[in-house]
Amino acid sequence: MSSDKNNRYSDKDLEEFRLLIQEKIEKAQHDLQLIKSAYMNDHNNGTEDTAPTFKAFDEGSAVMSKEYNSQLAIRQEKFIRDLKNALIRIENKTYGVCRVTGKLINKKRLELVPHATLSIEAKNMQK
Repeated sequence: MSSDKNNRYSDKDLEEFRLLIQEKIEKAQHDLQLIKSAYMNDHNNGTEDTAPTFKAFDEGSAVMSKEYNSQLAIRQEKFIRDLKNALIRIENKTYGVCRVTGKLINKKRLELVPHATLSIEAKNMQK
């Protein structure tokens, strides 16, 4: 882990994180499109001529599925927003600095959760 006197990651490290985050944004946007297309899909399996109870069950299932996909889409949009905010922190050279302790967030943690703004220490203090 290389950092300079200002308690921040080096420009080289920041560039590595920027590439990692951009990759994750692209994948997340692709996943969001899949979720949205599944949400928009009517899933009409032709149950009009079957028993009314089955049709009601099928419609209830479709509603639950749409709600679930909607929740997934909302979570995915938040994830993308958090990643984009991380890119802004990279530009400002504040990326990887815990917003509570002011210490550098462990590099391994940032590789796993690149949009993290809290160190493990600060995260544990919240519990």
